[in-house]
Amino acid sequence: MIPPRLIGTDVPVAPDAPDARNWLIDELSKPEYTAAKPTLLEQATQSFLDWIGSLFSGAGDASGLLVAVAAVLLVVALVIGVLIYGLPRLRHRSAARGSLFGEDDDRSADDLRRASDARAAAGDWSGAIEERFRAVARALVERTAVSLAPGTTSHAFARSAGDVFPAERASIGSAADSFDAVRYLGRPGVREDFEAIRSLDERLAAASIDLAPVAGGAA
Repeated sequence: MIPPRLIGTDVPVAPDAPDARNWLIDELSKPEYTAAKPTLLEQATQSFLDWIGSLFSGAGDASGLLVAVAAVLLVVALVIGVLIYGLPRLRHRSAARGSLFGEDDDRSADDLRRASDARAAAGDWSGAIEERFRAVARALVERTAVSLAPGTTSHAFARSAGDVFPAERASIGSAADSFDAVRYLGRPGVREDFEAIRSLDERLAAASIDLAPVAGGAA
């Protein structure tokens, strides 16, 4: 602030160092100055553009500079792709695990098969049927023969699997019936139903994936 004794006079003001610093701070803190400051994004963008410009302004082979710029842009694109879509292996693994007929289940098909066999050995046919049908579904997801969303029902899965394995359509539908009966209707499981689903699982594991019916239906 200008001392009162100097206001209205024509005498040049010669402030000492502390006064000059304070006046400068007061002046730069005014809204018109703060609004003109570049944002961090603007500063980063300008720095990047300055760096690109320095590549072309320097000496050397222009083709080499173009290759360098192209490499930088490729790396940036790859980083953005990973951030958005994730690593392919991780995405495939996460898609093959997770929710399965209303339950969070990260077990693999082999894990589910072992659990099913253990329950069958203990005479728990209901549990054995549930686990084996889940193993059937997980195995086909792991083979990318079908896909499952969190809300996919057993019969929706059976329809999708039947499109891929038309020769097993009826057996997959019967397996879904058995699963629903013990899982939701409280019907006691029987060994025959378990054996049928286990045999189905083994046949599907040995069968090749046939996508022709799916493509024909889409057409």
